[in-house]
Formats: sequence, C-alpha cells, structure tokens
Amino acid sequence: MQQDDRNSSSRRGFLGTLATGAAALGAAALVSPLNLSAAPEIGGNYYADADEWFSKIKGKHRIVFDVTKPNGLMPFAWPRVFLVTNAATGTTDKDCNVVVILRHESIPYAMQHELWAKYKFGEVFKIDDEATKAPAVRNQFWKPAPGTFNLPGFGVVPLGINELQESGVMFCVCNAALTVYSAAVAGMTKGNAEEIKKDWVAGLIPGIQVVPSGVWAVGRAQEHGCAYCFAG
Repeated sequence: MQQDDRNSSSRRGFLGTLATGAAALGAAALVSPLNLSAAPEIGGNYYADADEWFSKIKGKHRIVFDVTKPNGLMPFAWPRVFLVTNAATGTTDKDCNVVVILRHESIPYAMQHELWAKYKFGEVFKIDDEATKAPAVRNQFWKPAPGTFNLPGFGVVPLGINELQESGVMFCVCNAALTVYSAAVAGMTKGNAEEIKKDWVAGLIPGIQVVPSGVWAVGRAQEHGCAYCFAG
C-alpha cells in the first residue's frame, strides 16, 4: 500500500511539474516569438499551405469554434448543432462552413489513439474517458463506435471528428502549442523535444491542418467571414 501511495505521489508530482513547465514555456514563447519561428520544422514548413486551406471557406453561413481546452462534448457537439439547425432552416451542409481550432490544452484531440496511450495525454491534459471515468488512453472523438454519443432529446448524434469531417467540418491544430507542449514533455521525461514533436505531427488525424498558431487561425477564419464562438 505504501508503494502504491509513493507511485501515486510520484505521478502527481510529475504531472504538476509538467504543467508548470508547459506554462513557463508558454509564457516564454509569448515574450519571445522568435523562439517559435526558430523552432525546427519537421519536413520543412509543414503549415505553408495554411492560408490556402482557409480559402476553402466559400459557404453562405460560416462559423469558427475556438477550442482552448478540453470541454466535454462541446467542441464537437456545437459544430454538429450548427449543421443540424441550419439544415432545419433550409441550408444544407455544403452551404455551411465550420472551422474548429484545436489550440493550447485541446491539441491532443488532433492526434490518433496511439499517441494518447504513449504520452498519457489523459493524465497530462486532465481528460477522462466518459466510459471508464479514468484518464483517457485513446481519443474518444476519433472514429468512435456507432451510437457512442446519445444526447437527451436528440438521440444518437455523430460527434466523431471523422463524422464531422465527412459533413465538411474543417479542423486545424496550433503549431505553437505543439511546440510548447512537446518541449515540456521532453523536459520532464528527459526526451528529445524535436523527436517528440515529430512523433506528434506524424500522428495527427488525417485531414487536420497544422497552422502557425491558434490565434493566427482565429484571425484568418474571421477574415474569411466566420462568426466566432468560444468552445472551451
């Protein structure tokens, strides 16, 4: 029992130190933006086409959901509600544009299951699995089993990222946050920041666009006529 207590205390200490390190790195990045622009890129400038990606926004009704931290179902429920209620008022999915920006503490949602288990994203980012109530070891919103999300009054609702993508929802992830948090994880685990970030980028969900920063993406989305909605 004492051994379990020591392990639990050690794990809490590690996560607390990681959070502190990430916060410190985030503050440093804000003070010195050159730190981010000088960060090593994986395979070149992999967000070079970010502006072109935003040019896909051509629909009549446009909205951007700004996701800064885990917030239950909301980052994925609200895009679906936007589409469903537009359909109810006569506007099809193809005439709507929905952009979801995953930045700051929400970036794990941009990554596939393997990375959640490998880097313990559930513990690091305080995301619990809805079924087990334990720290998540998989991305609950990537290819969920049919019928996973059953909402009162609505019934079964397709909230998976893959299902939203099929409805035309555009997802992007913040490169600044990928840089900060991969460096924080490297610092706490004595790993290599560049290799960890490379691993994260390689494990991104297909179709999710890397953007220079989440705030950059908020600006671009609004420049393309998207109404702003804070999603957590």
